[in-house]
Amino acid sequence: MRSSLNITSATVDPALLDLPWELPLELWPEDQIAVLPKGISRHLVRFANLSGYVIAIKETSAELARREYEMLRTLQRHDIPCVDPVAVITNRTDEDGNALDPVLVTRHLKFSLPYRALYSQTLRPDTATRLVDALAVLLVRLHIIGFFWGDVSLSNTLFRRDAGAFAAYLVDAETGQLYEGGLSNGQRENDLEIARVNIAGELLDLDAGGRLDENLDPVEVSNGIVSKYRQLWKELTGAESFDQSERWRINERVQRLNDLGFDIEELAIRTDDSGTKVRIQPKVVDAGHHSRRLLRLTGLDAQENQARRLLNDLDSYAATFEKDALDEEMVAHEWLAQVFEPVIRAIPRDLKGKLEPAEMFHQLLDHRWYMSQNESRQVPLAEAVSSYVQNVLKNRRDEATVIAPPTDVIAVPANGAEEDWRSKV
Repeated sequence: MRSSLNITSATVDPALLDLPWELPLELWPEDQIAVLPKGISRHLVRFANLSGYVIAIKETSAELARREYEMLRTLQRHDIPCVDPVAVITNRTDEDGNALDPVLVTRHLKFSLPYRALYSQTLRPDTATRLVDALAVLLVRLHIIGFFWGDVSLSNTLFRRDAGAFAAYLVDAETGQLYEGGLSNGQRENDLEIARVNIAGELLDLDAGGRLDENLDPVEVSNGIVSKYRQLWKELTGAESFDQSERWRINERVQRLNDLGFDIEELAIRTDDSGTKVRIQPKVVDAGHHSRRLLRLTGLDAQENQARRLLNDLDSYAATFEKDALDEEMVAHEWLAQVFEPVIRAIPRDLKGKLEPAEMFHQLLDHRWYMSQNESRQVPLAEAVSSYVQNVLKNRRDEATVIAPPTDVIAVPANGAEEDWRSKV
């Protein structure tokens, strides 16, 4: 006799009840399963369709499922990039009343891929380095809030394209622990060493399977997370001293942090007894400087590098049409209506699911720049969109990296203020 399910969830989707929880996960019928690439896991993980989106289901113990569910919710409150916890389901039994493993249900991160799936595509040899750099940024963000991961690896991370780079998202928080008083140097170094060893092993495994570029040294790449991490950690948390006459260096430090994609909410500034030396140290550093600015101005929710790219194009649009003196939010609204949205609307419906809109726009800017270079002319945006759809988007999903010049409008501005817009498009 089957017992009733226990579902723990902040917002229960009734469609959860329609899934075959009376079956072991490995026996779920194919019509319930979503075929998506997945990484290596110590537990059985499968994807399923639910209410128009995809969920990841992991069989584990009740204690570990509840702990990871709460940990993921805590990380979300700290604005850490991680998968969205949906539910913990316990008290599962089969048709004969035999107990089945509890499961943790998370929402699949759209447009993301595990690192092994990235190597099944034709990517440039520096992909491994960029993945490790993205993981280093994630690890620094976790350590800043006092989170000890305990199992840092490429396998426990999902990656999304981010304007030629990658953004890393935590997938597995099973071994993690949050310390309110922050982490000691020893705890941080332990996590860093775990990362270095795990990444080396994962890349060596790819190498053994012939899926790693022959010019890449797995150990050298894995060592890269150590140097990248320490560089970021020093910039984000390190103190800096200088003469009082060099107070401009305060703004310079803030600008460097902004360029890295971080905001400072609090900055400690002290002078010594003689009044000739100034010492500064960031005390609260939040990630997402460009993402927050773009969201505030346009309502677009993008990755950090994507947001930086779109903001550059917005600023270039304002300069091209001499709108620098106008209200920033008004110009952003006009750019959104005259540039960004027409580009996205021009993408055929059957191709819209290949990439996020912000990533498509980024790639389009690169494609237009290449066209202009090859043809020695300023290619109109509408022409670039058509070429990008036909020659790029239909055939590949590779990421672009070259910073392009600003785009222009596709259609005539509604107010007709820019009479010479045709000469600039």
